[in-house]
Amino acid sequence: MNKREKIGWICVLTTLLPLWAFAQPAQLITSVRTIDTGKTKPAPEVTTEVAAQQATTAVNAMTLPLFGEVAKTPVHIEWEINFLSSCDQNFSSRDEASQFFAARAWDYLNEGQLDTAAYRFNLAYLLNERNAETYWGLGVVTYQRGQLPESIRLLKKGVEVVDTNATLITDLATVQLKYFQENKDSTLLKEAVNWLHKSAQLNPAYANTFMRLSWASYIQGSYNEAWTYLHKAREIELSAIDLSYLEQLVSKQPDPQNIFK
Repeated sequence: MNKREKIGWICVLTTLLPLWAFAQPAQLITSVRTIDTGKTKPAPEVTTEVAAQQATTAVNAMTLPLFGEVAKTPVHIEWEINFLSSCDQNFSSRDEASQFFAARAWDYLNEGQLDTAAYRFNLAYLLNERNAETYWGLGVVTYQRGQLPESIRLLKKGVEVVDTNATLITDLATVQLKYFQENKDSTLLKEAVNWLHKSAQLNPAYANTFMRLSWASYIQGSYNEAWTYLHKAREIELSAIDLSYLEQLVSKQPDPQNIFK
């Protein structure tokens, strides 16, 4: 298990940020995620930037998820060759290079620089298509851009690579619940709940999963069940409880345990 899996994704700076009311669609699903590549001397960013500038492909294509998944032009292919060659000279492996660029991408993401973050995630993807961080990060970028179906698609790609990461799975379910609010597709809701139960099995100590299960129960009108999951999250980590959501739940049904008024 790596450092980010231990930390979590939606709490400020170290874990997941609350998304219950989804009042701020630009809010990060995740926070700063420090990646330790084990390399004491990072590859110079200058080399990468110079290589990138040699490409005459549209700038938008460089910041679209997975480079837009379109046919590569000869110029783009040449740029890729130069970029990969540069990384081969500066890193012990392409996997290490991929982790490095993913780490830089998370930094830019937390600064709100979505295009730059997407570009760095694309570089990480180019270096290693099996790096789940690339799909995870691009899923967050597209979420913040308001592209929920695309975010779900990319997060699912990440889960296909690493299907044992409870934090990633809970984030996927979170976006699905958000999208369900918009289109009322019951399939989305059912799938999100299934993912959350899987996440709870993988990591029963991850409070955010139970908060999402509480919210899923809330939007189905199952308030007793919503309270049960909320108290489960409270027992694990009190700070995981979102006060805005708590107020909504109290307004629908009093706390059966009389802890929250």
